Amino acid sequence: MDDISTIYGLKKIVKNAIERNTDSLVAGNIDSMEKYHYIVGQIRAYEYVLQELSNLNEKKEQKENDGNIIELGSTKN
Repeated sequence: MDDISTIYGLKKIVKNAIERNTDSLVAGNIDSMEKYHYIVGQIRAYEYVLQELSNLNEKKEQKENDGNIIELGSTKN
């Protein structure tokens, strides 16, 4: 499994975790403020991880494209 596939797989797992926690909040399955704060904290942490994975993915794609730039402009002789 290459790095890009790993990043996409982790992003999918994190997005599912965010969705589960969000569904719990929306459904009203929270019976105390402590649980509410805990779940909101988890969502924030997952969002942070998701952003970091996106940043890693961008850096990986940019690194793979280094040295592969070909100019197709007209040349003047």
